[in-house]
Amino acid sequence: MSKHLDSVLTTVNAPYSDQLDDAALAHCLADIDLAKQHPGHVSAFLGEVPLAQQVEFATAHHIAVDDLKAFAAQFSAWSGESYPLTA
Repeated sequence: MSKHLDSVLTTVNAPYSDQLDDAALAHCLADIDLAKQHPGHVSAFLGEVPLAQQVEFATAHHIAVDDLKAFAAQFSAWSGESYPLTA
């Protein structure tokens, strides 16, 4: 993974002792039930990581942008938070 994408993990993992690697985060972004087990990490990804980096991360992990948008909408509905990707 590139240093650019490493910054995604730094942002997502910063406040948590439970650290996700890139594969684990990608799995969370493809599975709402798994995402609910790591809501802070997922919320940080969707809310704090710049949109371009979100798309780059998803693409690098074979997650279609439309699928990521649909996931973000579903996670937003569950969490009550709003995210740039859902706008």
